[in-house]
Amino acid sequence: MQALRAEGQQVKSVSFNMGDTLYGRGARVFYSSRPEQLMDFYSQCFKADHITDVVLFGDCRPVHQPAVELAKRLGIRVHVFEEGYFRPYWITLERNGVNNHSLLPRDPEWYREVGKYIPRYHNGNAFRLSFASRALHDVMYHVGGALNKVVFPHYKTHAPFNAAVEYAGYIRQGIRLLNAKGRDSEVISEVARNRHRTFLLPLQLDSDAQIRDHSPFKHMKDVLKHVMGSFARHAGSDARLVVKNHPLTPGIINYHRITRRIAHKLGIADRVEFLESGHMPTLLSHVAGVVTVNSTVGGSSLMHNVPTIALSDPIYNLKGLTHQHGLDAFWDHPEPPDSTLFQRFRSTVIHTTQVNGGFYTRCGIDMAVNNSLEVLMAKTSKIEQYL
Repeated sequence: MQALRAEGQQVKSVSFNMGDTLYGRGARVFYSSRPEQLMDFYSQCFKADHITDVVLFGDCRPVHQPAVELAKRLGIRVHVFEEGYFRPYWITLERNGVNNHSLLPRDPEWYREVGKYIPRYHNGNAFRLSFASRALHDVMYHVGGALNKVVFPHYKTHAPFNAAVEYAGYIRQGIRLLNAKGRDSEVISEVARNRHRTFLLPLQLDSDAQIRDHSPFKHMKDVLKHVMGSFARHAGSDARLVVKNHPLTPGIINYHRITRRIAHKLGIADRVEFLESGHMPTLLSHVAGVVTVNSTVGGSSLMHNVPTIALSDPIYNLKGLTHQHGLDAFWDHPEPPDSTLFQRFRSTVIHTTQVNGGFYTRCGIDMAVNNSLEVLMAKTSKIEQYL
């Protein structure tokens, strides 16, 4: 906001809770009414302040959806920030929407052609990454939430659990990680020795919009049942399945226990392993295939030239990149990605939708702000120019 104002832009931001208020700067509007009144609020705000652009983080949150809907109806530009499609040094900034709402085409031939004329992108300029900094931001944002019931009585978070429950879960998860570290290392070493054809299923967060809003599954338990059921029926007896927990899971749900229970029920307990931790690049360098719903791990596995199947429809679910013949056939005949197509796809996506920077450290934020200004103020986005 400050950078836009320094460029002569008029900016007004909306606070929906105390976390927004603590982190906000400059001219603000405080929304404390009921959710069903949001559309009227946005309508009045857009008209009174002559709004030309809406900027938000994520386009599926309940407080954001009415703003996106109304802005599109009125011809107001919508800019959506989100975690990067190719992490850790890129963040997403798209017009109109992200993920399944993205303007990125789903035609592999488009990428083959357009990608010829786009420079090859690598990992972007590096900056300091810090889990501690990310955790501190999260804690600070939620500390103010203790006053939400007083100041913002009608606010409802999009998260499935409140902060206190999540933080208690993180403590339990920390203990699990300590106990699992040695065993996880042994499993990864065995995978690296290629003693068996091993497939990897990386779990995602139930709270992620990729699962809640952009997949046919309600939660990861459904995914485990679906994938392991297919593995039990169709994978060869020499095949193994490794399920890896999400690194940011709050640990409220014990997916290790759920995985073991399903494996025993299906009679494949001796062929299924569960990892609480593990170096993803090492795993991707030695597995026979990756099964994902729509995780960014899918993009990483394609970069490692690993056969990948997406159970939903992420932006990389294209013929020539991901396996297109169903999960049951994947175990015996996984289709490898076309490396040339992936290189052009990746460079095109980065060129048109990604910004070099981050959300959680000062250096990453400064880089993201500087690199976002031109994108935000452009009359048309890069992807719109190519389309």
